[in-house]
Amino acid sequence: MTWMLRMLLIAVSLGATASVIGRIRRAKMQIEDAVFWVLFSFLLIFLALCPQLLYFFTGLLGMQSPANLLFLIIIALLLAKVFSMSVKMSLLEEKLSSLVQEMALRDLELREAGGMGKAEENRGE
Repeated sequence: MTWMLRMLLIAVSLGATASVIGRIRRAKMQIEDAVFWVLFSFLLIFLALCPQLLYFFTGLLGMQSPANLLFLIIIALLLAKVFSMSVKMSLLEEKLSSLVQEMALRDLELREAGGMGKAEENRGE
């Protein structure tokens, strides 16, 4: 791995970590998500500081270049994060749908309890 790639990894990782910490301070990011990004940044810094580890696994896996292995690791971790976010988003959409239905039922119950049905409500306007 070249010095340029190593320095780029360290710079981008430190920038990402600073950005995540800034977003946490402004309460624009949940701690759970921030932990992933900080650990991801630390992993990249570790790999940039200890390239021998990448060389070892590159040889072990029969890859051509440590940079290829590094990109494979990054892509795999980001795909795992996208998958977990997709699952979380599906759960939130399900909760939102349930809440909207519950609110509609409560609204209907309040209208019926008030003694005004839809027909009476429309005539009253």
